[in-house]
Amino acid sequence: MTTLTKTRLDIVPLTKHIGAEIRGLDLRERPDEETVAAIYQAWLNHLVLVFPGQNLSQEDLLRVTTYFGETGNLDRPAKYFPAGFSKMLPGIMLISNIRENGEPIGALPDGEMMFHHDMIHKEVPSKATLLYSVEIPSHGGDTLFASGYAAYETLDPAVRARLEGKKALHHYNYGSTQRGDDRGVEAFNEFVHPVFRTHEDTGRKAVYVNRLMTVKVIDMDEAESNQLLNAVYDHAEKPEFVYTHAWRKGDLLLWDNRCSSHARTDFPSTERRLMLRTTVKGTVRPS
Repeated sequence: MTTLTKTRLDIVPLTKHIGAEIRGLDLRERPDEETVAAIYQAWLNHLVLVFPGQNLSQEDLLRVTTYFGETGNLDRPAKYFPAGFSKMLPGIMLISNIRENGEPIGALPDGEMMFHHDMIHKEVPSKATLLYSVEIPSHGGDTLFASGYAAYETLDPAVRARLEGKKALHHYNYGSTQRGDDRGVEAFNEFVHPVFRTHEDTGRKAVYVNRLMTVKVIDMDEAESNQLLNAVYDHAEKPEFVYTHAWRKGDLLLWDNRCSSHARTDFPSTERRLMLRTTVKGTVRPS
Protein backbone atom coordinates (compact mmCIF):
# COMPACT_ATOMS: atom_id res chain seq x y z
CA MET A 1 0.00 0.00 0.00
CA THR A 2 1.23 3.48 -0.87
CA THR A 3 2.03 5.76 2.07
CA LEU A 4 0.80 9.31 1.64
CA THR A 5 2.93 12.10 3.05
CA LYS A 6 0.97 15.35 3.28
CA THR A 7 1.43 17.07 6.61
CA ARG A 8 0.26 20.44 5.23
CA LEU A 9 -3.43 19.60 5.00
CA ASP A 10 -5.88 21.70 3.00
CA ILE A 11 -8.42 22.36 5.78
CA VAL A 12 -11.40 24.53 4.89
CA PRO A 13 -13.72 25.52 7.79
CA LEU A 14 -17.41 25.18 6.91
CA THR A 15 -19.00 27.29 9.66
CA LYS A 16 -17.80 29.41 12.56
CA HIS A 17 -18.42 26.77 15.21
CA ILE A 18 -18.38 23.35 13.59
CA GLY A 19 -17.26 21.48 10.50
CA ALA A 20 -14.27 21.51 8.15
CA GLU A 21 -13.54 19.92 4.80
CA ILE A 22 -10.19 18.28 4.19
CA ARG A 23 -9.40 18.47 0.51
CA GLY A 24 -6.94 16.62 -1.66
CA LEU A 25 -6.65 13.43 0.41
CA ASP A 26 -7.25 10.02 -1.16
CA LEU A 27 -7.88 7.80 1.85
CA ARG A 28 -7.17 4.66 -0.14
CA GLU A 29 -3.56 5.63 0.50
CA ARG A 30 -2.19 5.35 4.03
CA PRO A 31 -1.09 8.73 5.45
CA ASP A 32 2.12 8.85 7.47
CA GLU A 33 1.91 9.23 11.25
CA GLU A 34 2.48 12.98 11.16
CA THR A 35 -0.41 13.46 8.75
CA VAL A 36 -2.70 11.23 10.82
CA ALA A 37 -1.84 13.34 13.87
CA ALA A 38 -2.65 16.51 11.93
CA ILE A 39 -6.00 15.06 10.84
CA TYR A 40 -6.77 14.10 14.44
CA GLN A 41 -6.00 17.62 15.64
CA ALA A 42 -8.17 19.10 12.88
CA TRP A 43 -10.98 16.85 14.10
CA LEU A 44 -10.59 18.09 17.68
CA ASN A 45 -10.59 21.67 16.41
CA HIS A 46 -13.61 21.37 14.12
CA LEU A 47 -15.68 18.48 15.65
CA VAL A 48 -16.81 17.30 12.20
CA LEU A 49 -14.56 16.51 9.24
CA VAL A 50 -15.68 16.01 5.64
CA PHE A 51 -13.47 14.02 3.26
CA PRO A 52 -15.07 14.48 -0.19
CA GLY A 53 -14.65 12.37 -3.30
CA GLN A 54 -13.55 9.11 -1.70
CA ASN A 55 -13.75 5.66 -3.31
CA LEU A 56 -13.28 3.35 -0.34
CA SER A 57 -13.45 -0.39 0.07
CA GLN A 58 -14.72 -1.86 3.32
CA GLU A 59 -11.12 -2.55 4.29
CA ASP A 60 -10.21 1.09 3.62
CA LEU A 61 -13.04 2.33 5.81
CA LEU A 62 -12.05 0.09 8.70
CA ARG A 63 -8.41 1.17 8.40
CA VAL A 64 -9.33 4.88 8.42
CA THR A 65 -11.49 4.29 11.50
CA THR A 66 -8.42 3.09 13.43
CA TYR A 67 -6.75 6.50 12.98
CA PHE A 68 -9.13 7.78 15.69
CA GLY A 69 -9.09 4.86 18.12
CA GLU A 70 -10.29 1.30 18.45
CA THR A 71 -13.06 0.27 16.07
CA GLY A 72 -16.37 -0.10 17.89
CA ASN A 73 -18.79 -2.99 17.82
CA LEU A 74 -22.08 -2.85 15.99
CA ASP A 75 -24.83 -1.46 18.18
CA ARG A 76 -27.37 -3.78 16.58
CA PRO A 77 -26.81 -7.52 16.13
CA ALA A 78 -26.39 -8.49 12.50
CA LYS A 79 -29.15 -11.11 12.84
CA TYR A 80 -31.75 -8.33 12.59
CA PHE A 81 -30.57 -7.41 9.07
CA PRO A 82 -29.22 -10.64 7.56
CA ALA A 83 -29.63 -9.56 3.94
CA GLY A 84 -27.32 -6.60 4.36
CA PHE A 85 -24.95 -7.42 7.20
CA SER A 86 -23.91 -10.74 5.66
CA LYS A 87 -22.14 -8.66 3.01
CA MET A 88 -20.31 -6.45 5.52
CA LEU A 89 -17.03 -6.99 7.32
CA PRO A 90 -17.25 -7.04 11.14
CA GLY A 91 -17.40 -3.49 12.48
CA ILE A 92 -19.30 -2.03 9.52
CA MET A 93 -22.97 -1.18 9.88
CA LEU A 94 -25.37 -0.53 7.01
CA ILE A 95 -27.59 2.54 7.18
CA SER A 96 -30.08 2.05 4.38
CA ASN A 97 -33.72 2.17 3.31
CA ILE A 98 -33.17 -0.53 0.67
CA ARG A 99 -35.46 -3.49 1.16
CA GLU A 100 -35.16 -7.08 0.02
CA ASN A 101 -38.27 -9.24 0.22
CA GLY A 102 -39.95 -6.40 2.07
CA GLU A 103 -37.34 -6.22 4.86
CA PRO A 104 -34.76 -3.42 5.30
CA ILE A 105 -31.20 -4.56 4.68
CA GLY A 106 -29.86 -1.97 7.14
CA ALA A 107 -30.66 0.11 10.19
CA LEU A 108 -32.34 3.52 10.49
CA PRO A 109 -33.98 3.10 7.09
CA ASP A 110 -36.53 5.88 6.69
CA GLY A 111 -37.44 9.44 7.55
CA GLU A 112 -36.00 12.16 9.68
CA MET A 113 -34.27 11.85 13.05
CA MET A 114 -34.11 14.44 15.83
CA PHE A 115 -30.80 15.62 17.26
CA HIS A 116 -28.94 12.98 19.25
CA HIS A 117 -25.51 11.74 20.37
CA ASP A 118 -24.62 8.26 19.18
CA MET A 119 -24.70 5.64 21.93
CA ILE A 120 -25.37 8.12 24.74
CA HIS A 121 -27.60 5.43 26.23
CA LYS A 122 -24.54 3.24 26.95
CA GLU A 123 -22.20 3.38 29.94
CA VAL A 124 -19.24 4.27 27.69
CA PRO A 125 -20.66 5.95 24.57
CA SER A 126 -18.93 5.95 21.20
CA LYS A 127 -16.05 8.39 20.82
CA ALA A 128 -16.61 8.96 17.12
CA THR A 129 -18.74 7.91 14.17
CA LEU A 130 -17.72 7.67 10.51
CA LEU A 131 -20.32 7.57 7.74
CA TYR A 132 -19.53 6.91 4.07
CA SER A 133 -22.05 7.50 1.29
CA VAL A 134 -22.45 4.82 -1.38
CA GLU A 135 -25.91 5.68 -2.77
CA ILE A 136 -27.81 8.89 -2.07
CA PRO A 137 -31.30 10.16 -3.00
CA SER A 138 -31.80 13.10 -5.34
CA HIS A 139 -32.59 15.34 -2.38
CA GLY A 140 -33.07 15.19 1.37
CA GLY A 141 -31.35 12.94 3.85
CA ASP A 142 -29.08 15.81 4.91
CA THR A 143 -27.21 15.47 8.20
CA LEU A 144 -27.16 18.41 10.62
CA PHE A 145 -24.38 18.75 13.19
CA ALA A 146 -24.62 21.00 16.26
CA SER A 147 -21.68 22.18 18.35
CA GLY A 148 -22.14 21.27 21.99
CA TYR A 149 -19.24 23.58 22.88
CA ALA A 150 -20.87 26.66 21.35
CA ALA A 151 -24.20 25.77 22.93
CA TYR A 152 -22.67 25.44 26.40
CA GLU A 153 -20.57 28.57 26.18
CA THR A 154 -23.50 30.78 25.12
CA LEU A 155 -26.24 29.18 27.21
CA ASP A 156 -28.35 31.43 29.42
CA PRO A 157 -26.30 31.66 32.65
CA ALA A 158 -29.40 31.02 34.78
CA VAL A 159 -30.19 27.82 32.89
CA ARG A 160 -26.56 26.72 32.96
CA ALA A 161 -26.28 27.35 36.70
CA ARG A 162 -29.40 25.29 37.38
CA LEU A 163 -28.04 22.33 35.41
CA GLU A 164 -24.34 22.53 36.26
CA GLY A 165 -23.29 19.32 38.02
CA LYS A 166 -26.59 17.61 37.22
CA LYS A 167 -27.01 14.28 35.46
CA ALA A 168 -29.66 13.12 32.98
CA LEU A 169 -31.15 9.78 32.01
CA HIS A 170 -30.92 8.74 28.36
CA HIS A 171 -33.04 5.95 26.89
CA TYR A 172 -33.08 4.41 23.42
CA ASN A 173 -35.43 1.70 22.20
CA TYR A 174 -33.99 -0.01 19.14
CA GLY A 175 -36.22 -3.07 19.15
CA SER A 176 -39.38 -3.85 17.20
CA THR A 177 -42.55 -4.82 19.03
CA GLN A 178 -45.15 -3.60 16.55
CA ARG A 179 -45.19 -6.56 14.16
CA GLY A 180 -48.60 -7.87 15.16
CA ASP A 181 -47.16 -11.26 16.10
CA ASP A 182 -44.89 -12.71 18.77
CA ARG A 183 -41.67 -12.23 16.81
CA GLY A 184 -41.09 -8.64 17.84
CA VAL A 185 -37.87 -7.82 19.62
CA GLU A 186 -38.00 -5.70 22.76
CA ALA A 187 -34.55 -4.16 22.95
CA PHE A 188 -33.46 -0.97 24.69
CA ASN A 189 -30.71 0.48 26.79
CA GLU A 190 -30.48 3.47 29.11
CA PHE A 191 -27.83 5.20 31.16
CA VAL A 192 -27.18 8.33 33.22
CA HIS A 193 -24.56 10.91 32.18
CA PRO A 194 -23.72 14.55 33.04
CA VAL A 195 -25.88 17.21 31.43
CA PHE A 196 -22.65 19.00 30.52
CA ARG A 197 -19.75 16.77 29.50
CA THR A 198 -16.06 17.62 29.85
CA HIS A 199 -14.18 16.49 26.75
CA GLU A 200 -11.24 14.33 27.80
CA ASP A 201 -9.01 15.48 24.92
CA THR A 202 -9.69 19.22 24.95
CA GLY A 203 -10.89 19.92 28.50
CA ARG A 204 -13.79 21.98 27.12
CA LYS A 205 -17.38 21.55 28.31
CA ALA A 206 -20.23 20.72 25.94
CA VAL A 207 -23.97 20.28 26.15
CA TYR A 208 -24.55 16.52 26.46
CA VAL A 209 -28.33 16.10 26.33
CA ASN A 210 -30.50 15.75 23.24
CA ARG A 211 -34.09 15.82 22.11
CA LEU A 212 -34.21 12.22 20.88
CA MET A 213 -32.81 10.21 23.78
CA THR A 214 -32.72 12.34 26.94
CA VAL A 215 -35.60 11.51 29.28
CA LYS A 216 -35.14 13.65 32.38
CA VAL A 217 -32.75 15.36 34.75
CA ILE A 218 -32.06 13.14 37.74
CA ASP A 219 -33.41 14.27 41.12
CA MET A 220 -35.40 17.13 39.64
CA ASP A 221 -39.13 17.82 39.49
CA GLU A 222 -40.52 16.64 36.13
CA ALA A 223 -41.96 20.01 35.18
CA GLU A 224 -38.70 21.84 35.92
CA SER A 225 -36.68 19.13 34.18
CA ASN A 226 -38.79 19.41 31.05
CA GLN A 227 -38.65 23.19 31.06
CA LEU A 228 -34.87 23.33 31.43
CA LEU A 229 -34.15 20.55 28.94
CA ASN A 230 -36.40 22.11 26.31
CA ALA A 231 -34.61 25.43 26.82
CA VAL A 232 -31.27 23.70 26.26
CA TYR A 233 -32.53 21.84 23.16
CA ASP A 234 -33.94 25.00 21.60
CA HIS A 235 -30.69 26.84 22.25
CA ALA A 236 -28.35 24.04 21.14
CA GLU A 237 -30.19 23.59 17.84
CA LYS A 238 -29.99 27.24 16.78
CA PRO A 239 -28.83 27.59 13.15
CA GLU A 240 -25.72 29.54 14.14
CA PHE A 241 -24.38 26.47 15.95
CA VAL A 242 -25.24 24.00 13.15
CA TYR A 243 -23.52 22.75 10.00
CA THR A 244 -25.86 21.08 7.49
CA HIS A 245 -24.24 18.53 5.19
CA ALA A 246 -25.89 17.80 1.85
CA TRP A 247 -24.46 14.43 0.91
CA ARG A 248 -22.61 13.64 -2.29
CA LYS A 249 -21.65 10.16 -3.39
CA GLY A 250 -18.20 9.35 -2.02
CA ASP A 251 -18.36 11.67 0.99
CA LEU A 252 -16.81 10.35 4.20
CA LEU A 253 -17.78 12.20 7.37
CA LEU A 254 -16.27 11.88 10.83
CA TRP A 255 -17.86 13.43 13.91
CA ASP A 256 -17.08 13.66 17.60
CA ASN A 257 -19.93 12.26 19.69
CA ARG A 258 -18.49 13.78 22.86
CA CYS A 259 -19.11 17.39 21.88
CA SER A 260 -21.57 17.37 18.97
CA SER A 261 -25.05 16.11 18.25
CA HIS A 262 -26.58 15.36 14.88
CA ALA A 263 -29.92 14.99 13.14
CA ARG A 264 -31.25 13.83 9.76
CA THR A 265 -33.78 15.39 7.41
CA ASP A 266 -36.45 13.41 5.58
CA PHE A 267 -35.86 12.05 2.08
CA PRO A 268 -37.94 10.29 -0.60
CA SER A 269 -38.82 6.76 0.51
CA THR A 270 -38.94 5.73 -3.15
CA GLU A 271 -35.24 6.51 -3.68
CA ARG A 272 -32.33 4.38 -2.50
CA ARG A 273 -30.02 5.53 0.28
CA LEU A 274 -27.04 3.40 1.30
CA MET A 275 -24.35 4.41 3.79
CA LEU A 276 -21.61 2.47 5.57
CA ARG A 277 -21.05 3.34 9.22
CA THR A 278 -18.27 2.56 11.65
CA THR A 279 -17.71 3.77 15.19
CA VAL A 280 -14.74 4.39 17.46
CA LYS A 281 -15.01 2.98 20.96
CA GLY A 282 -15.20 5.39 23.83
CA THR A 283 -12.38 5.23 26.33
CA VAL A 284 -13.94 6.86 29.39
CA ARG A 285 -17.30 7.19 31.03
CA PRO A 286 -18.48 10.77 30.52
CA SER A 287 -17.79 13.20 33.34
